[in-house]
Amino acid sequence: MQSAELHHIGRATNRVDGRLKVTGQAKYAAEYAATDLLYGVIVSSTIASGHIRKLYIDRARTVPGVVEIFTHENRGKAARLDRSWRDEVAPPGHPFRPLNSDRIIFDGQPIALVVADSYEAARDAASLIHADYRVDAYCTELERKRSEAYDPPEKRSGIPAPPEPRGDAETAFSQAPHRFSGDYRINAEHHNPMEMFGTTCVYEGDGKLTIYEKTQGPQASQSYVSSVFGLKGSDARVINRYVGGAFGSGLRPQQQLFLAVMASIELKRSVRVTLTRTQMFHIGYRPDTYQTVSLATDGNGQLTSIMHDAVAATSHQEDYQEAVVNWSGMMYHCDNVKLTYALAKLNTATPCDMRAPGAAVGITALECAMDELSYEVGIDPLELRKVNFASKDENTGKMFTSKALLDCYRRGAAAIGWSRRKPQPRSMRAGHELVGLGMATGTWDAFLMKAAAKARLTADGKLEVSTAASDIGTGTWTILAQIGADALGLPIESVTPNIGDSLLPESPVEGGSWTAASNGSAVQAACDAVRQTLFKHAKKMANSPLADSGFEEVEFHAGRIGRKDDPGRSLSIAEVMHAADLDEIVEDGKVSPNARQMRKYVSYTHSAVFAEVRVDEELGIVRIPRIVCAAAAGRILNPKTARSQILGGVVMGIGMALHEEAMTDHRLGKIMNHDFAEYHVPAHADIADIEVIFVDEQDDKVSPLGVKGLGEIGIVGTAAAVANAIFHATGTRVRDFPITIDKLIAA
Repeated sequence: MQSAELHHIGRATNRVDGRLKVTGQAKYAAEYAATDLLYGVIVSSTIASGHIRKLYIDRARTVPGVVEIFTHENRGKAARLDRSWRDEVAPPGHPFRPLNSDRIIFDGQPIALVVADSYEAARDAASLIHADYRVDAYCTELERKRSEAYDPPEKRSGIPAPPEPRGDAETAFSQAPHRFSGDYRINAEHHNPMEMFGTTCVYEGDGKLTIYEKTQGPQASQSYVSSVFGLKGSDARVINRYVGGAFGSGLRPQQQLFLAVMASIELKRSVRVTLTRTQMFHIGYRPDTYQTVSLATDGNGQLTSIMHDAVAATSHQEDYQEAVVNWSGMMYHCDNVKLTYALAKLNTATPCDMRAPGAAVGITALECAMDELSYEVGIDPLELRKVNFASKDENTGKMFTSKALLDCYRRGAAAIGWSRRKPQPRSMRAGHELVGLGMATGTWDAFLMKAAAKARLTADGKLEVSTAASDIGTGTWTILAQIGADALGLPIESVTPNIGDSLLPESPVEGGSWTAASNGSAVQAACDAVRQTLFKHAKKMANSPLADSGFEEVEFHAGRIGRKDDPGRSLSIAEVMHAADLDEIVEDGKVSPNARQMRKYVSYTHSAVFAEVRVDEELGIVRIPRIVCAAAAGRILNPKTARSQILGGVVMGIGMALHEEAMTDHRLGKIMNHDFAEYHVPAHADIADIEVIFVDEQDDKVSPLGVKGLGEIGIVGTAAAVANAIFHATGTRVRDFPITIDKLIAA
């Protein structure tokens, strides 16, 4: 049998792309060279709603090096119909069209693109452009628009609407001995990845373009460009080998992609357009939400009523939607449930998906409410969740493919030392600091999406695996190499992944924590096909030691095919391919959801998050010395990169709890903290010990590899666990996120 040490799947493996990144050799979208490259700089609007009366661009044209200035008056040709502008994950409505007209629909909207032979010239010229506006009435404040909230008439594809009510939640609530109802506010957040959005559009001649693009889906961006500009599929190629973070902001094509391609086509030159950090605040965001959660139990703590209502912000042009309240209907057992979700239109850019969209905010409110309910009932917060454990999806009635949540509770509680927790708030202290322990449950979908891959094995024992997946820092390069190495029994150094190119086999956008399960399974399928082909040739060889063997009786190990029960009866890959007169074997692999299985089962990742906080009794300063996240996520392909995903999610959850919010001056309709100096994200000093525990979970239904996904589960529940710990420490409940010092002291 093959030694466990020689298996790559399940081993903590360094990133195969790590050296390229730390040495600066990994090229990002705005780093590719091109002959006679032009540079574009976007000029942004300074009002939230209105029309451009006049654009003053004459001074800008006089700057040496300026080639062209594009505005709504001379923008290049583009599609007229909305359907041509809708990308793969677009919500219902009218997609934004840069420089389409003189109308302004949000602050920061592009009103001009200056193209010059150097970035400095374009930037300087852009600074000279200003506009005369007619300002219309506008509103950027969700609180003022809550009374106008509406149920979106057309649902966003892939986002389930809240389920129909079950039982009689209002009556059950009114008759229950223990009740709690609270209002929660989670302010808008912005993605702020390290790499700004940039596009280098290389004009190849004959109308063909090679587009180096920051995106979470090269094929989605390629389809968008082809549709908007009426290009043949072969005329545009999109490449995104490396992506410096995105967190959902790269799921949709952003404004610089259209502007770079438009300018390139019009000028028949290569053009690069990169957003500034300030402009990154005007391309989508996690929307503001107001939520009301009402819970009731019987005398034993069993839930008898759940009501969860949410109002979220969207833009005037699109009905952006998330599954915010649905989680409250499926996470715990309850017979009486009523959930509502509504939108309110604001004069902002359309929100967009941000790590664990919907769940990150909806479960935060639910898990804070569960904590508040535990004090009302007089039961330990962890015990309350165990009492209401759901053995099936309460919304659909479907069985879980696996659910090791109880093990997450047990192991997480042991790691944080939950048994030392005193039940009364303000009952634990260390010197001048109040000590609190809080916890929350996390849940996220475990998807399997349609994907394809290609595997190419050469006679010298080298394997290339290809799929048009993206790696936004998640470790996709590495896990695909591990899968290929295990499948053919090769050293990982002999496997070359090939991703981030629209010409490669079909892939969904990188989002939803489905890439490892989907693209990984497609690569496995392609490698299995290579194995089958190689084995057939091995059996046909003269005097083959495997002639009487079945495929299930052999294994691939150290570049050889041998019998499991007699490793001495083996052949090298080189021998087999030489005998078959083959230089290479190329096979395809595909994977897609099992429709029959999906009618009966549903898959989720689960987690239990435990937080310890210290709060300065006089100053209200919050420290988080320790967080434990115990996750049940199926098979873990690479514990090292998997742990990194959870760490990143937890840090973002800390940001939601204590730091991140858009500060908008609603009198002007402008985001004021549009830089890293004023928009606070967690820094090194804010992060201490984060322990990640992967709970063993076997799942033979979720995906061919038994993989679920880890990109989102780390953030879900973290903000609630921190908030609940703060209440336990101080006895002060803050329901307006982030929990800043002023709110904590004033409450």
